[in-house]
Amino acid sequence: MTVALMWEARAVPGRGEELLAWARAQRLDGEPVRRETLRAPQDRVLVITWWDAPYDADLPELPEPGTDLVARAVHRWRFESVGAD
Repeated sequence: MTVALMWEARAVPGRGEELLAWARAQRLDGEPVRRETLRAPQDRVLVITWWDAPYDADLPELPEPGTDLVARAVHRWRFESVGAD
């Protein structure tokens, strides 16, 4: 089974590049099958990691950035692959 972990944060206004650099520098305890980092307007950063693991597996996740860097708490989601259409 493939599990995708999504981590999304919104930077304090004007600090989006810093948040992006911070997220890209974070190392996980384990190597995902795939990792992708994206950004969006309003200084938002999204990191998606894919793991070959059961849905409820204990998987490493990115931590919370410092409160001086983010405008709100990090949002996290977990999804399981249902195969290609």
